Amino acid sequence: MRIYAITTQKRVRELFWAARIPGTTKKKIANYRGDGLMHNTDTRQAFVDFVDSLCRDGQISSELAQRVTL
Repeated sequence: MRIYAITTQKRVRELFWAARIPGTTKKKIANYRGDGLMHNTDTRQAFVDFVDSLCRDGQISSELAQRVTL
């Protein structure tokens, strides 16, 4: 059994926001139907790239990578 450095969704999100990736913001915008809020496209794409890099580097499991949301 493999031991991973990061094991929770909360920790992945904390690390993402701590990374301060250019173009990302915590500010949310109205979703496409106008009945909720979502992050902008640049932030969502940066999060996906961040999670993918954690998985490829062996810091998180592929199961966690599939489950984690912003």
